[in-house]
Amino acid sequence: MSDTSLSLNPAYLILDVESVPDGRLIRLLRYPGEALSDEQAIQRYQQERLQETGRDFIPVTFQIPVAITVARVADDLSLLRLTRLGEPTFQLTPGELVRQFWNGLERIFAEASPTLVTFNGRCFDLPLLELAAFRYGVAAPQYFQPERRIRHRFSEGHLDLSEFLSNFGALRLTGGLDLFSHLLGKPGKFHLTGDQVYAYYRAGQLAEINDYCAYDVLDTYFVFLRTRVLVGQITLEHEQHLVRQTRAQLEAWASEANGVYLRRYLDNWGDWHPWP
Repeated sequence: MSDTSLSLNPAYLILDVESVPDGRLIRLLRYPGEALSDEQAIQRYQQERLQETGRDFIPVTFQIPVAITVARVADDLSLLRLTRLGEPTFQLTPGELVRQFWNGLERIFAEASPTLVTFNGRCFDLPLLELAAFRYGVAAPQYFQPERRIRHRFSEGHLDLSEFLSNFGALRLTGGLDLFSHLLGKPGKFHLTGDQVYAYYRAGQLAEINDYCAYDVLDTYFVFLRTRVLVGQITLEHEQHLVRQTRAQLEAWASEANGVYLRRYLDNWGDWHPWP
């Protein structure tokens, strides 16, 4: 989050975080005294979770962030900027990544009061980042101040689209962000899925993980626009205008040196044609 981007005065910040299990923490807490490597501890815990819950997903408390993308959105809901932290090399350590995120967010909050927008961020992305701030000793007083109420379920400081679309948990959103993206003709999970991130991280494919993170943010943006139609903030016609405008913007960014990854997103782009 550079000083240049902070001057854009966003009304909304759409964010997504990718993470991997912390093998050392899992080993220390769950298997103390056992002769396990970090990788073995992760595999064992995944197997236990699979037996217990039917999924091998490891709880957020045992994960660390490895990729963060933030989209700045103006008051008129146009997309201002898409930022992948650590670009272009993505060689930041998790600690450096977390510090850069919180320091950037604090500078923004010192000048404006944007609404955070996520998909399932209440249950994952924000707790992950908050726990990481605790781990690395990063101060974020603007974020944690009670007046912002970002961490409160019905606050105006954070819009979790998963909560909004599930009637605050009354409905289980089988299909998640991928489902809503496809309903809008957008790419969805065409590149990676969340359960592949750890394998890509072990293989050192950090750029691919950051691409995936950015694609999720873009999908979240388009889902966000449709929810603004639902609440009457914009008309459907204006939403479609913003979609066309965003495509043109992405085409321009894709031609830049650091924007090549957007070409894949655009190549999988589809227009909205509701059925039946």
